[in-house]
Amino acid sequence: MAYNQNYQQAGYNQYAPQQQQQAAYQPPATAPPQTPESSLRYWFDAVDSDRSGQLSTEELQRALINDNSGLITFPEFAGLWKYIEDWRACFQAFDRDRSGYIDFGELKTAMHSFGYNLSDNFLQLIIKKYDKRGKNPEGRGDVSFDNFVQIAVTVKSLTDAFKRIDREGKGFATIGYEQFLELVVNNR
Repeated sequence: MAYNQNYQQAGYNQYAPQQQQQAAYQPPATAPPQTPESSLRYWFDAVDSDRSGQLSTEELQRALINDNSGLITFPEFAGLWKYIEDWRACFQAFDRDRSGYIDFGELKTAMHSFGYNLSDNFLQLIIKKYDKRGKNPEGRGDVSFDNFVQIAVTVKSLTDAFKRIDREGKGFATIGYEQFLELVVNNR
């Protein structure tokens, strides 16, 4: 496994210990700004507990179910809805031909803009797995909105897991069979 070693996501290996142990989302002490974009930034920053500039699955989970009840209240649902709408806007921005699907070139552009320098062979593999319409068996087919989100989240999750193993940031790691299995199982 390898990733672009020159790319470092914000916050890589820079977590403050007290922030890692934060149990639930806590809104900032000040009132949110009034413009839609600044209001969105306010809530994003409130959920981004490690101040990495990115939301981990744990941070998002804490934001959605911040009372640890296992149930989603209306405000938590509204947050989830906003998250989905943000992904939809992202998807539409990369769907240049407005087909309602992301093709190979569009996915390559999206992954590159997210900071992932992935080979064409790997991108073709991803499309083969996620092109549920089976448009093109060579991996140049189409990816739907939900599968686009799943690809982006999977690549980020696996990259983060790999970085935990590749502590020196060299882009390479030696892992045992069982450690590999744990990596895969923990990221499904």
